[in-house]
Formats: sequence, C-alpha cells, structure tokens
Amino acid sequence: MNDTPPKAMQSPWWRPDRVAARLPRLRARAAIAGVVRGFFAARDFVEVETPALQISPGLEPSLSAFATEMFAPFGDAPGRPLYLHTSPEFAMKKLLVGGVPRLFQMARVFRNEQSSKIHHPEFTMLEWYRAGVGWREVAADCEALLVAALDAAPAELRDGVNRFKHGGHDCDPRATWRYLSVADAFQDYCGIDLHATAPEPERPSPDLLAVEARRIGVRTGEGDGWDDIFFRLMLERIEPRLGIGAPCVLYDWPVSMAALARRGAVDPRVCDRFELYVCGLELANAFGELTDVAEQRRRFEADIARRRALRGASYPIDEDFLAALEYGLPDCAGIALGFDRLVMLATGAEAIEDVLWAPVAGTTG
Repeated sequence: MNDTPPKAMQSPWWRPDRVAARLPRLRARAAIAGVVRGFFAARDFVEVETPALQISPGLEPSLSAFATEMFAPFGDAPGRPLYLHTSPEFAMKKLLVGGVPRLFQMARVFRNEQSSKIHHPEFTMLEWYRAGVGWREVAADCEALLVAALDAAPAELRDGVNRFKHGGHDCDPRATWRYLSVADAFQDYCGIDLHATAPEPERPSPDLLAVEARRIGVRTGEGDGWDDIFFRLMLERIEPRLGIGAPCVLYDWPVSMAALARRGAVDPRVCDRFELYVCGLELANAFGELTDVAEQRRRFEADIARRRALRGASYPIDEDFLAALEYGLPDCAGIALGFDRLVMLATGAEAIEDVLWAPVAGTTG
C-alpha cells in the first residue's frame, strides 16, 4: 500500500515537517560538496565560475534549453537572445585555451525537461577538465572521487551499508571497477553486433538495428532513427544492468554520438567518450575532447540540421567557442557529473527532490 499522499494533498516543500525529513540528506549534501572541493584542491585544480547566460546553450539535439532576452542596451534596439546553459562546457574550455590547465566547477545548469525521480530542470553539475590527459585519467579521478563522496555521507542513511544505494541495488566504489565497451555491452545484453548495424558509422541508417531490436522483442516505430533505437535498447536492456555491485565505465561510444569528443585513434567507428553508471543510474558523461575546429563546426551544423528536423528550430553556434578552438585548445579530457545524483546514491535517496534544498517552483507539491 502506498501511504504517500497525492501531490495536491501534500504540504508545501517548506513546511517544517518536510524540511526536517530531508535535513539529514541535505546536511550530507553539504558535507559531500566540501569533500569535492577539497578533493580537487589537493590535486591542484582551480575552482572557476562561468556565466549561466550564454549565446548558445549547447547543440546536442536531445537537450532543450530555457531562453531569455538581454535588456536592449541602446534605446529601442532589439534585445539580444540568450540561453541558460545546459552545461558550462564551452566557457570552461575557453579557460583551458586561456591557460588554466586543471579546473572544476559546481555549476547550476538548466535543461527544459519534465521532472522525474532522477531529473530536475535546474540542477548542479560537477564538471572538470584536465589538459594533457585522455579519458582514462579522468576515469581514474572518478574512482577516487566516488570513494571520498561516499565516505562523507553517514552510513545510517543507507541502512548501515557502506555502499551506494539506489533502486534496490547497491554498488561498492572500492570494488574493482568494470570497464565495458558499448559494443561489448550490446553483444552481452542484447546479442547484437552493434557495428554491423552501422556500415556507415557517421550516418547510420536505422534499418539494420531495427531488425535486431525487433528480433529480441524491443519495439521500434515508423520514423525512428538509429539513435532512437540505440537509446531504447540502452534504456530497456543495458542500463539497468550497469554499475550493480561495482561502478561501470561504458566507453568507446559510436562515432555518430561523438558530440564534442574526438574520434578514436585505433577504431574510427568509435569516439573517446565514456559514461559512468552506478546502481543502473547514469552518473557522468566524459570526453577525450575534440580540438579540430573544422570538424567541430561540421558537427555543430549537423546537430542544428537534426534539431530543426525534429523540433522545427535550433540554437545558434557559439562562434567565440570555435574561435577559441582555432586559437588552440590543448589536448585534454573532461567530464560532467550529476552532483545531485551523486548525493542521491551516497545517501540512499530514491528521488532527486530528497536531496534538494528547494525545488523549482511548480515542479512539486
């Protein structure tokens, strides 16, 4: 029996009883934030702050941003459209170009998506970049950081278990981490040779992957693209099995999903990208960063075309970001980690609102 009252019957989030129920996890959140800052300070990272208002919020077709308008500076001149960033990535890479070799940020970011147990439209992103390294060094950062974060939260919040907990699963960051390629994950959990379904890796057709999906009982729809079917297989058959017992680094993503990652040096069908999973929950997304300005412009233009086809409109390119790449982005790697989700896992919370001091208006009862 579910004893939780419907939203319409719940008291406001600021009522003392509801604050008190969250307070142990909120205190843990503050402790984890302090540990994170100490972790990076001990490794010679500098904490930076960049503007949330940007010319371009990011161009990945799957992300939706919040738009605003800057006050017209001169008389009746039209205002300038700006967007709340979906990630501080562009600004932080400009600082890499400017000569800051190790930097991190606890940024408030904004994604115009429906709230759920694991997503809130305004949330905290822990993002960091390192010059002169590849994605495996960033994965090593994660291995140490997750242990430190878990140790900062009282074990009694996880029923005395010194492991991450979520969705009926637990995960020990001190255990040997699993490193699994995307192609191996599809083979192991779906019996699908993923690369065989994409003979043109940069522009894969959905036809072959749709046949394989239907073969194992995963639905496909008319108009589905290759990416749509890929993510449906991920969500239904693969993600729930990742990061159980020990964290999982899922690496070597298809090159068609490279975004701002460079192409793999050994296998051109993949890119230098990984996602981190704990208890079946995606926690972070990392790239060995693309430094080729011409290739980045080509990808941005392709993303704009896809977004216009899907949604009828897109966002502008940040030309200043491309100018910074042309000036010289050093070889580097970076990662975006959902800080709220990290706190959820470290405190055994089942919903993101359990670890937020206050929700965005209108998203909760």
